Order: sequence, then C-alpha cells, then structure tokens
Amino acid sequence: MTTLENYNPSGVGVTGRLFGLPFDYDSANLIILGVPWEVTVSYSAGTARGVEATLNASSQLDLFDFDNPDGWKQGIFMPEIPQHILDKSDALRPQAARIIDRLESGEKLDAELTELLATINQDCEATNQWLFEETSKALSQGKRVGLIGGDHSVPLGYLRAIAQHYSSFGILHIDAHADLREAYEGFEFSHASIMYNVLKLPQMVKLVQVGIRDVCIDEVELIQKSDCISTYFDPMLKQKQYAGIPWLETCKQIVSELPQDVYISVDVDGFDPKLCPETGTPVPGGLELEQAFCLFREVVNSGRKVIGFDVVEIGNAEWDGNVAARIVYKLCNFLDLSWKN
Repeated sequence: MTTLENYNPSGVGVTGRLFGLPFDYDSANLIILGVPWEVTVSYSAGTARGVEATLNASSQLDLFDFDNPDGWKQGIFMPEIPQHILDKSDALRPQAARIIDRLESGEKLDAELTELLATINQDCEATNQWLFEETSKALSQGKRVGLIGGDHSVPLGYLRAIAQHYSSFGILHIDAHADLREAYEGFEFSHASIMYNVLKLPQMVKLVQVGIRDVCIDEVELIQKSDCISTYFDPMLKQKQYAGIPWLETCKQIVSELPQDVYISVDVDGFDPKLCPETGTPVPGGLELEQAFCLFREVVNSGRKVIGFDVVEIGNAEWDGNVAARIVYKLCNFLDLSWKN
C-alpha cells in the first residue's frame, strides 16, 4: 500500500487514483469531483464516460510541472466517480434524444414529450443540487474544488456553491461555443445554456470568453448588449496573430478584464479538434494547448487567484483522456500557485 511516507513521485503511477497520487479525501487540499452526466447533448454522446477516460489516463503523466514543480504536494484527490449519476444519465439520455429528434424534425412536442421534458429538467436540477452539496461540503472544510465532466451543463451546482463562498468572481471561459442559449431545445439546464444560467448568479460579475467560433444570432446580441460579457471570438484572435500581435500581449489584455477571483471553465472543444477529436461538438479552429496554458499563466502572474475550475466535454477515448488529464493537472498546479502568491 502506497502512503505519503513511502511515495515516490518519480515512480510508476498507481492506476485508479488521479495522477497516481497517494492522497485521500482528508489529506488532500484539492478535491476533483467527477460528474459523468450528458443528458442534453445535442450532437455526439460519450462525454459522460470522458471522466473515466481522464482518470485512466492520468496515472501515466509525469508529475514535474514547469510552472509549479511541487504542485502535486498540495494534495490532489478524486473521489470515486458516482455510479448513480452515470446510471441516471444513461437512463435519461435516450429519453432526451426523443425530444431532440422531434424538434429537429420541425415538429412541436406532444403532451407526452412535454411531460417528459419537465421530468428531465427536474432530474437535471437534482444533479445540480447533488453537486452543490458535494462542493459545499469540501469548501466548508477549507478545501478547494475542481471538476471533470461530463457535458458543459454540469458545473452549475458547483458554481452555485462557489457563489456562496465568494462575494464576487469572474469566469474565464474557453470554448468553441458561447453557451448563452436560453433553455436550448427546451432543456433548462442544457449544455448550451450553462453560461446563460451562470449569469443569473449575482456574485458572477464578469464572463470573459475565449475561442468562441460557433455562435447563434441571439447569443451575439446578448454579448453585444451585456456589460458583464467580453467575448474574444476565435476569428478575431487569429486575425490579431496574422497581424503580428504577440499572443502574450493578447493574453494580458484578456486577463485585464477579469476581477481578482477567477474561476476557469474549459470546454475541450475550445481547442483545435486534433487535441480532443471525440468531444461532443467539435468545431474547426480553436486554441493550441500551450496558448491556453499561456493565458492561465498570465492569470496567475497578474496576482489574481484561481478559485476553481472545470474541464468538460471530454470524449470517451484514450487520446482525449490523455489530453484532458494534462489540462486538469496544469489547472491544479496553476490554482495552487495562485494561492501562494
């Protein structure tokens, strides 16, 4: 049995533990919650099992981090992936697909599907409440929390708990999509509505979006009229680079719009699809991994504090899990570093 006393950080990572680390819930300072939920996905499924793909890949990562070499020592632990959440997701997903198929055929919902929609919305809210309670428990013990999803609807309960612990905070949102649709396809807690729902939290004072390139007219209109949202569309970012503006300079500009306390939300479809090709809604274009890390680094270098993060929409594939595990580990280390500043 590996313990902290005999643990070798350069040794073979033990499978079944996040990054092969020997911490448990009590000894860890950072709790990573896995939420295998994808009821409302509107394109490709598989992200519910992306949580396990990330966990499985994580133990083969080497632990030295160039920004925070001792970051692993903060104590990182992922509790068992909740089977009851996955079971409920698996049961509701085909039911939600019936609703999506009806709407995509151009027809209205009948009485049966309307009732089913209400039931799915209730079950999604129950998952939000479960996550709120799990996050609140960890925060009340002085721990920090990160999240691995699942589709992008899952962080809402977590963010509600964050809002009870911070009087104001901002969100740095990496994504191909703005996720500002109101109850997309009738689902109040759709993966395409997460940021619309987060805007309802009065403590969330600034949403800064990066990499957006697949967006509807209503979302653009909301962005344009909102003082709370700043969106750096991917074509605009590419044009800056083509004009010779250094990416680091753009990162500094993006970070300057954020408040002191920053939550980072990463939908992996915000990256070039070669990095996570099995994500639920891939879109050509996007960020390279080191571009995102540069941006996160500037958040920390600016003296801001990373108060939490999520990495979501991870495809159920070995390569996607490998890349996602590296994003999660980097965010763990940046979070730790920001608390030391």
